[in-house]
Amino acid sequence: MQKSNSLYIIVITLVATLGGLLFGYDTAVISGAEKSLEVYFIDSLGLDSFIHGATTSSALIGCIVGGLISGYFASNFGRKNSLLIAAVLFLLSALGSAYPEFLFFTKGEPTISLLLTFNLYRILGGIGVGLASAICPMYISEIAPANIRGRLVSFNQFAIIFGMLVVYFVNFGIAQGQSLEWINDVGWRYMFASEAIPALLFGVLLLFVPETPRYLAMKKQDKKALDILTKINGSSEAKAILSEIKLTVTIPKDKLLSYGKLVIIVGILLSVFQQFVGINVALYYAPRIFESMGAAKDASMLQTIVMGFINALFTIVAILTVDRWGRKPLLIVGSIGMALGMFGVAGMAFANVIGISTLLFIIVYTASFMMSWGPICWVLISEIFPNKIRGQAVAIAVAAQWAANYFISSTYPMMMEYSGGMTYGFYGLMSVLSAIFVWKFVPETKGKTLEQMEMVWQKDKKSA
Repeated sequence: MQKSNSLYIIVITLVATLGGLLFGYDTAVISGAEKSLEVYFIDSLGLDSFIHGATTSSALIGCIVGGLISGYFASNFGRKNSLLIAAVLFLLSALGSAYPEFLFFTKGEPTISLLLTFNLYRILGGIGVGLASAICPMYISEIAPANIRGRLVSFNQFAIIFGMLVVYFVNFGIAQGQSLEWINDVGWRYMFASEAIPALLFGVLLLFVPETPRYLAMKKQDKKALDILTKINGSSEAKAILSEIKLTVTIPKDKLLSYGKLVIIVGILLSVFQQFVGINVALYYAPRIFESMGAAKDASMLQTIVMGFINALFTIVAILTVDRWGRKPLLIVGSIGMALGMFGVAGMAFANVIGISTLLFIIVYTASFMMSWGPICWVLISEIFPNKIRGQAVAIAVAAQWAANYFISSTYPMMMEYSGGMTYGFYGLMSVLSAIFVWKFVPETKGKTLEQMEMVWQKDKKSA
């Protein structure tokens, strides 16, 4: 590929990964504002911890909805326009969550209706996250040449982690040097409003990137598709690639199960295992885990930021190796590392040993996840499904992922009350099962075009 073409595809990818950054930003912004929301809404209205938990996690409801509707949006409005819709939702959520009193309520006078309105704005942001989590990897995979597709899609996971890191520092910067009263009255609003800046940037930059050639070919806009393929791959390869694409998209859209059930089951289980290994427990509850290990509150926040840097570092490892080593080897190695880490934490919990050894096992676990299941799951979900069912199938897989996320995150406190050792042991067992699942059922996609994946599942259907 020519140098200029490489620059073109990198610029397009960086714009698309702003959706991943907003994914991370939106899901993590609540961490800095959560205690202020408890004071402003829950305590002042005399509500219980269940309502507090529901408010804190309300965006996840939107994530599930966004995941479910992403296939319809991607197929009917296009990949680019769907991302524009997500950008608008991010912007509305940021501004509405920061000032839910707008038009209908009085500032400083919390009511149940105001709390519901706040949750509605958070759910809108969650729908944006659900759309972005499905369509950003899909967009990148449909733009990228096969030989670097895994690397470029993996950038999206790096952007998610980077978005989380950015908002940790933004929240810290807003709160630093301020009184608790100011944070509980005004500071939390600034935290939510800060998301409007990357959301606006994302929406504006999307106006300057193309629609994917595969979507354009599906809509019989072959000339536009060829122009984009030429910019990316050069004129000599573009026509051959377009011919290959047209073979898989000119026939009317297939029913979801037209390639057999296995491809859908594999997509769903990839998503479910990515959550059932317990990663979001480690991310969402990191400060609480470190505090339970004996760290002071400030030290636990510092350790959380250190974990964020480790997450980013090992995501880069995946970016550099995914197109060289392949998807399956990385996933299996990562599963083994996660199992060792979680069984180590479980052993420490059973022995009631709290210290640096527990922290090291958590680092082994999260580093293993970030070099494997973190980015590679999104790579595979974006590329294993045939063109004609990709929109529908990705939507189902992403919705399953958010539902699994909600289940694992919400059951963690209850499981920990029963037994910390058994809780972490369960996540270790899921890590072992994830390795077996990948070894037996997941096809290797390294170096294959998206059109060649159709042949993989057609062969599987014939042999079934």
